[in-house]
Amino acid sequence: MSVQCLLPATGNFKPLRNLYLHYNLHQQAAAGDVLIYANYIASLDGRISLRDDKTEEFAVPETIGNKRDWRLYQELAAQADVMITSARYFRQLDKGCAQDLLPVGQAPEYADLARWRAEQGLKAQPDVVIVSASLDIPLAAVQSLQQRRVWVLTIKEADRSRCKKLEGIGVTLVQAGDKQVSGQGIKAFLIAQAYRSAYMIAGPAVHRTLLGAGVLNRLFLTTHFSLLGQNTFHTILQGDMQPVKTALCSLYLDVNREQMFAQYEIKGDQA
Repeated sequence: MSVQCLLPATGNFKPLRNLYLHYNLHQQAAAGDVLIYANYIASLDGRISLRDDKTEEFAVPETIGNKRDWRLYQELAAQADVMITSARYFRQLDKGCAQDLLPVGQAPEYADLARWRAEQGLKAQPDVVIVSASLDIPLAAVQSLQQRRVWVLTIKEADRSRCKKLEGIGVTLVQAGDKQVSGQGIKAFLIAQAYRSAYMIAGPAVHRTLLGAGVLNRLFLTTHFSLLGQNTFHTILQGDMQPVKTALCSLYLDVNREQMFAQYEIKGDQA
């Protein structure tokens, strides 16, 4: 299956497989810097997740989740030195309602991505950074991440008992803010650890933190041509902040005409 290139406006068709892998995001940061990128799938009316009444967690609606978008999600993960997520993801994992055990996936259809990482000299799996002020993180869910370095970026006044429990299972805690974890603190930490590419897969709160601090570089957004409605939902961005300019870098139309794949550059100056 292929996609049609709308921007650049060639109209050419390309295979979906490796569409994002060719960006080589792990090689784009300047020396001593890091490239931070985010990815979402949203409905046409902007829903990235709806509340599940059974689990009381927000999840990607089955109506818009699909294997073609998931392939590109995995390709972005394959290019990451580290993945940035939130405590909420691990609470979902503990309840059995998380999408995956953090890519790169171990299923046979992603074996090519594992080989690609090895050829690029990358670790088998990206490290993991959890952004959390509350440290409300189920320990068993964190322990399910094997053979990865796991960091928790938290605040100066973090709960000491929770800190000790996390440290007891091998997690390294780092202060990255006073009353809340700051975007600049996240970037400074990533650079200090010599990470070159960081893939943010958290929800709108962490997204706002990175955007507000001007440290997010790219946004990949799949728009599924469905209207979902509902009153309890998340969008890619919520909360007060100054407008941020973006520039559309690439746009592909899926051949089934049910979704499109866009890449945006986050501009350094505010709107």
